[in-house]
Amino acid sequence: MSSCVLDASALIALFHQEPGSDKVAQAIEDGAVISTVNLSEVASKLNELGTPEALIQTAINVLELTLVDFNAELAYKVGFLRPLTKSAGLSLGDRACLALAQHLNLPALTTDRVWKDLIPEINVQVIH
Repeated sequence: MSSCVLDASALIALFHQEPGSDKVAQAIEDGAVISTVNLSEVASKLNELGTPEALIQTAINVLELTLVDFNAELAYKVGFLRPLTKSAGLSLGDRACLALAQHLNLPALTTDRVWKDLIPEINVQVIH
């Protein structure tokens, strides 16, 4: 059973051993999931920082995360979240995480404090 939905920022925090990375590690051990949209954000950021592609894939694969494909249903949910999140400046990736959390009725795990209480019906846990 899944424990939460990881935002890209949470997984990056784990890879960089930032504060709160222990919470991310525990969430993964407890069965966290991640959207393929957020996975692409993680790969993009790590690649941008100079991490070789093979190392990125290996590091992510070792975690054995459950990946949730971005489909039409989630695409609509992401679009419908735009008016609720526009003032806070949330990106498509941010909304993909929130939409998946809403869809699965799971908390979203992120480093982004602005998400907290933004959409009351979505449980957001900020790791640091």
